[in-house]
Amino acid sequence: MFSKSLKIFLASAVFISCANSSSEVIEELFSMPKKIKESSAVEVTEKSDLIWTLEDSGNDPLLFALNLKGEIVNTVEITDAKNNDWEDLTSDKDGNLYIGDFGNNDNDRKDLSIYKINASDLNKKEASVAEKTAFFFPEQTLFPPKKSERFYDVESFFLFENHFYLFTKNRSSKFDGTTLLYQVPNQPGNHPAKLISSFKTCDNFNHCAVTSADISPDGKKIALLSADKVWIFTDFTSPNFLSGKVEQIDLNNFTQKEGICFVGNDELYVTDEKDKKTGGKLYRLILSDSKAVEVFGVEVKK
Repeated sequence: MFSKSLKIFLASAVFISCANSSSEVIEELFSMPKKIKESSAVEVTEKSDLIWTLEDSGNDPLLFALNLKGEIVNTVEITDAKNNDWEDLTSDKDGNLYIGDFGNNDNDRKDLSIYKINASDLNKKEASVAEKTAFFFPEQTLFPPKKSERFYDVESFFLFENHFYLFTKNRSSKFDGTTLLYQVPNQPGNHPAKLISSFKTCDNFNHCAVTSADISPDGKKIALLSADKVWIFTDFTSPNFLSGKVEQIDLNNFTQKEGICFVGNDELYVTDEKDKKTGGKLYRLILSDSKAVEVFGVEVKK
């Protein structure tokens, strides 16, 4: 059973409206190298122009550095961490990368972790984990929970003011678009994730399950990604990044999109996994050029 606070969050989550436009609003920059079939994240650090990506469960523990032409310029093997289910990347102002090993499709994992890779190791062929942050969800008592309460998969996070912010991917049998926002301190140890708030995208899993997230360099915008949508949050009160104004951008491009990151405060990179006929690309989204539609304001939930 859920805790009382979680029930309140779910009961008060906000429904949003859908926007329609006639053409794609993202620009394809390049196709991923053939070696990268399941790009599950994208990140650009403040110390480099390289584009970083990785692959998720079933793949080797590798970080790939790409140039602006889509060429692999370095591959870093993480020698002391298994790729259980790597799902997202974030970075800090010193250029260190953080790997989110928290994919949890069946909601049965008890080893959810975030790995810090030092910036000084990113130009090497091999690197070890500088710090490991483990965490757990206090509201989860069964592994897995009942099918109607499987809220504990995670594919999205970012780092802000020395805390990680994670957005869950709802895998409950009665999908209603709810993503839960959790806070975890950026420090070694095993920490209880703190539930901050929730948000409802829409009730269609294929179109509205959250697969990646990022915060703009100025800390004023949050982006959440799904297979064909981006939600932009502004005017929020930290740490409830799901408060304030919300705009939805329909990409009109349906693929298995898995990674999003800010490049400056108005530009986003998006990646998707390669399918037989689609995907395997890196795209650019310019927010000032997109047709965003404001949706219902989100309540601050404490």
